Amino acid sequence: MVEAISWPAARALAAAAACPGKPETVPLRQALGRRLAGPLTALVAVPGTDVSAMDGYAVAGPGPWRVVARVLAGGAAHDRPLRAGEAVEIATGAPVPAGAGSVLPYERADATGGQVRGPAEEGRHIRRRGEDVPEGAVVLAEGAVVTPVALGLAAALGHDELPVRPRPRVAVLVTGDEVVDRGLPGPGRVRDAIGPFLPGLVEWAGGRVTGVHHLPDGPGPLRAALTEGWREAAPAWQHAPECGGCSLEAAVTVGRPPEGVALSAGRSPEEVALSAGRSPVPSTVTGGRPPQGAAEIVVVCGASSRGPADHLRAVLDALAADVLVDGVAVRPGHPQLLARLRDGRLVVGLPGNPFAALAAALTLLAPILRELTGTPAAVETSPLHGVVRPHPRDTRLVPVLRSELGAIPAGHDRPGSLWGAALAGALAVVPPGWSGERVELIELPPGV
Repeated sequence: MVEAISWPAARALAAAAACPGKPETVPLRQALGRRLAGPLTALVAVPGTDVSAMDGYAVAGPGPWRVVARVLAGGAAHDRPLRAGEAVEIATGAPVPAGAGSVLPYERADATGGQVRGPAEEGRHIRRRGEDVPEGAVVLAEGAVVTPVALGLAAALGHDELPVRPRPRVAVLVTGDEVVDRGLPGPGRVRDAIGPFLPGLVEWAGGRVTGVHHLPDGPGPLRAALTEGWREAAPAWQHAPECGGCSLEAAVTVGRPPEGVALSAGRSPEEVALSAGRSPVPSTVTGGRPPQGAAEIVVVCGASSRGPADHLRAVLDALAADVLVDGVAVRPGHPQLLARLRDGRLVVGLPGNPFAALAAALTLLAPILRELTGTPAAVETSPLHGVVRPHPRDTRLVPVLRSELGAIPAGHDRPGSLWGAALAGALAVVPPGWSGERVELIELPPGV
């Protein structure tokens, strides 16, 4: 067994375990919010030719000028250079003819009888080719976030596609017979509070959740889910015939066994399958790579401790996984886990208590996603005021509010409650034996 490690070491190890994938090239509309996998360069100059910056007259030499043609934006350029004393009526954005020295705006021009007079200033109101962006210029560096404005810039520079860092796919498995995902929980049941917050946290850190699946207790469903890889399509594992032919997907996505299934009689899925002479685990992990379409990261919620219903460690042992972190010296969130399956997928085990799960996700999951997407974490420190009791050996993560004086505990920070974290603007990192020095603040996912 791997011993519990310090909280800073766990974060560093999680980031080091991430293996960034190859960049991918996507259409502009799919690049929003992602990070560039290479510099953004100008495929064309902006403007692409000398154009008028005003509606008026392009003029050559001293006035008055004789109007010889009209040029509109998007239309053909004037077919010959202007001679001294000639003018072309021109629209904003239209190509300025060769020989023109300036553009005389309408509001300063006196046009009568085919002639124009006015105070033209040499070089004024002409945007020269490449004046805004020269062709070939690097306008955004590799790693820049593709914002809505950056999309507009890329389009203006001739791009239809952009190279971006891949967005890691994350499957979420919420375990527990007591967990329900809708309505008021009955006696002995609890509402799932982890499944609802993880997609937003994953998106904030740069990944995307492919699905939140609810598993009944027992090693069989968990091993099947990890073996199958939770493709974006329904998994292949099926209950035994006496279960009415329902799929595991149908059983778990509603947070309870389907109606009429033998699980309601107290039998685990693996017992039902084995009683029918079937193996509950398909052999789909071969060749040292994840199943086609599988999520690269699997987050298992509620099976990482050491109680009678916590089967994650035994399942990982059975799958010959490499356990990288088995417990972190942090409160809350001590029973968290990180492992690598034989096909390369990472498994992050979170405690079942919601605030403990949030703390663990920020310890292991967020650093992995940030490393995979090249998203740096904000670095912030602050004085910490109020009553805070440090732990003698473990790091404490405390929900805090920011103020002019520094960070102030928000309270309501028991492992089973998200109340304090929902009030807070950050989590304060209180090291073991803290004696009043400034503390690190971990940002929390903001609202949209």
